Amino acid sequence: QVQLVESGGGLVQAGGSLRLSCAASGRAFSRYGLGWFRQAPGKRRELVAHIWSGGSTFHADSVKGRFTISRDNAKNTVYLQMNGLKPEDTAVYYCAAKDSDDEREYNYWGQGTQVTVSS
Repeated sequence: QVQLVESGGGLVQAGGSLRLSCAASGRAFSRYGLGWFRQAPGKRRELVAHIWSGGSTFHADSVKGRFTISRDNAKNTVYLQMNGLKPEDTAVYYCAAKDSDDEREYNYWGQGTQVTVSS
C-alpha cells in the first residue's frame, strides 16, 4: 500500500507563490505516474498537472505558465510549484499516484492540503 502525504499549503496573497510537496512510500516510486488535483467548494475535482515516470509533464490550461510539476525520485517526492497565484486557485490540493504509467486510474490519494489565495 502506497501512502501519500502532502504539505506546503497555506494562505497567500494574490500574485504570491507556494510549493506543495507530496512524499510517497513504496520502493517503486520511480515507476509511478503522479498527479496533482484540486477541488474547490461546490466544484468537481480537477486535474491540475501530471508527470509521467519518464519526466514528461502535463499542465491544465488554467495553470499553464504559472504552475510546474516536478519529481525527485531519490526523495520519493513530487512537487507542485505555484507562482502567480490567483483567488480562483483556492482549493484543497491532492496528490495522487498510479502504480505505473499504464494504469488508467490513480490508485492512491493523499489527504489533501488547503491552499487559500486572498485578493
